[in-house]
Amino acid sequence: MSYRVAVRALCEFTAKVGDLDLRFTPSPTAQEGIAGHAQVTARRGTGYEREVALEGQYRQLTVRGRADGYDPRRNRLEEIKTFRGDLERQPANHRQLHWAQARVYGWLLCQSRGLDEIELALVYFDVVSHKETLLVEHHTADALRDFFKSLCQRFVAWAEQELAHRAERDQALRALRFPHADFRSGQRQLAEAVYKAACTGTTLMAQAPTGIGKTLATLFPQLKAFPGQRLDKLFFLAAKTSGRRLALDALETLQRHGATTLRVLELIAREKSCEHPDKACHGEACPLAKGFYDRLPTARAAALKHPLLDQPALRDVALAHRVCPYYLAQELARWADVVVGDYNYYFDLGALLHGLTLSNEWRVGVLVDEAHNLLERGRGMYSAELDKKIFKGLRRKAPAQLKNALSRIQRSWNEVHRDQLQAYQVLPELPFKLLAALQQAVGAITDYLGENPGGLDPDLQRAYFDAMHFCRVAELFGEHSLFDCSLLPSPSGNGNKLSRLTLRNVVPAPFLAPRLALARSCVLFSATLGPRRFYADTLGLPPASVWLDVESPFRSEQLRVHLASHVSTRYQDRAASLAPIVELIARQYRERPGNYLAFFSSFEYLQQVTALLGSRHPDIPFWEQTRGMQEDARDAFLARFTSNSQGIGFAVLGGAFAEGIDLPGRRLIGAFIATLGLPQVNPVNEQFKSRLEALFGRGHGYDYTYLYPGLQKVVQAAGRVIRTRDDEGTVHLIDDRFGRPQVRRLLPGWWKLDADTGT
Repeated sequence: MSYRVAVRALCEFTAKVGDLDLRFTPSPTAQEGIAGHAQVTARRGTGYEREVALEGQYRQLTVRGRADGYDPRRNRLEEIKTFRGDLERQPANHRQLHWAQARVYGWLLCQSRGLDEIELALVYFDVVSHKETLLVEHHTADALRDFFKSLCQRFVAWAEQELAHRAERDQALRALRFPHADFRSGQRQLAEAVYKAACTGTTLMAQAPTGIGKTLATLFPQLKAFPGQRLDKLFFLAAKTSGRRLALDALETLQRHGATTLRVLELIAREKSCEHPDKACHGEACPLAKGFYDRLPTARAAALKHPLLDQPALRDVALAHRVCPYYLAQELARWADVVVGDYNYYFDLGALLHGLTLSNEWRVGVLVDEAHNLLERGRGMYSAELDKKIFKGLRRKAPAQLKNALSRIQRSWNEVHRDQLQAYQVLPELPFKLLAALQQAVGAITDYLGENPGGLDPDLQRAYFDAMHFCRVAELFGEHSLFDCSLLPSPSGNGNKLSRLTLRNVVPAPFLAPRLALARSCVLFSATLGPRRFYADTLGLPPASVWLDVESPFRSEQLRVHLASHVSTRYQDRAASLAPIVELIARQYRERPGNYLAFFSSFEYLQQVTALLGSRHPDIPFWEQTRGMQEDARDAFLARFTSNSQGIGFAVLGGAFAEGIDLPGRRLIGAFIATLGLPQVNPVNEQFKSRLEALFGRGHGYDYTYLYPGLQKVVQAAGRVIRTRDDEGTVHLIDDRFGRPQVRRLLPGWWKLDADTGT
């Protein structure tokens, strides 16, 4: 059995030594890298070969990759690296890695073409100055063969271990059985569809009711498909911590029931795993970066003895071997079988898992949990914002060598909104002069960081990262985006204009579609994924995608859904709605005391209702969600829902308590939803509506901007009530618009709406 390894992965494993050092960063963006490579190769003469596919063998190793370029006339193979900043400050271990890659490619080319010798060149291309720095070595084929063998010999023991692990893993997965006596109703239907998608290489959109065990019903069949489909990895992507925890619990259950050799890794954000947030990421500042690559092999080997590496387990291993937990996790993503993490690890601009999949040519399965969240999260990944308040005053505190660059930003920024009179305005084109100033400032700050390892003032550092991200998103601007300027009140009241510039992604489909297509199969699942066309259009689903609407295991008799069509919750009718809502809540509570959730469109509306409820019905216990609620306060809010308690928890629709929480049985017996959940009508949303109308046709602008996102929140919130086949509960939909046919069509088919509850 052959083990496939990419040239880059082979070199990173065997040739990386010394400190973890991020000072020679940030690297150019992907777009800048592509453009830089294209510019370098365009300068070469006729006959120059680009992206030369190469492959070689060493024992059971198959090593392959693409060399950047080869000039047959000069017999020169080139490895092109784009950069920004001062090349003299590039860490030695970076240069060593680049030469290792060039030498491996050199041998593979000599072998494939029967060359006795070759010239190797590292071509460093500065994306700011567009200048090339050329470093050249001459090698015989024999010397390169020996170098190639030396790397392979250092890797082959690991490859043998990985081949043995994969064989053992696949054998265990073939024998794996579902960990429970039987499937729940609807769970088998979902599992069979997921397995079929994995085996046929298709994208599946699955709308499945809450409470049927979707996490296990998607993980189990994907793992069963591993051996037959020769899958390398499975990525379980969640929108929230609760989703990651459910996946880790399900995987631990599968490990206990037969998947004993399965390697599971949890990825978490850098800020949540950094042990020294006050220190920079290099060996002179952080003890966990000092000698990181020297200690990595033993840390890696120790970590992989743990079948489930969640955050606490990974931290224990990392600290035991004195390496950074965050970057140890990044390394282990190459060797884990299942990776559990946030959406951004696969779908974001510089997503780790997406980049590894591309460079290693992995065959992967992707599971997207609670996929209704992917639209807004995707928009956020491909949007960017610059706030002038952050940049204002930076010049005064900035080091001398950065003052001119920051002044250019201020001058260019002022030109963007010089003639703007309205508070909000969509601008017809990008601010190219400002973008150039931002790019120059990023280059200047990068140079400064190389010379001053102590880092930056926090405000300047934030502006630095904001500027980089804004420039990256600007490279992707198109009809799927808006560029707008919002004027802000001056805090000093002196009349000087402050503004916020935003690149807003309206439709993430152009960016998400290639990620979906890259996977062998991708399953997006949620309790609310309708209408089908809405998600197909906005998420970029492949044309051959399969849609599944899992039959609900619940009976309409379990959930009494009442429509309060005598009440309007529109903003202008809020005052008149308070008393009817309070009396409806009190009447329901007195008829059937127990635990309820009440959802409103805003904190202000919620507080108006609780104030009136407290004065009119002081005996009814209630508790409220508050703005900026911390995790311990959220836990305390949920802890009040017990099997023996009674009371009403008031929350905001679309917030922390409207989805992803599980309160089965008597812990929750009902909900009041006093809103359609429609996003606020404001200038930004109206621009979204116009753009979506232009992209997808008449009528779709309103539905895609307001109606569908709103009703999705309503159904999610109502889904908190019925969690098992034994639960019974009541939901009150409070707004006259719930009676409209186009709204009722978007509610679950198994719901049976009762008559108006008004008097």
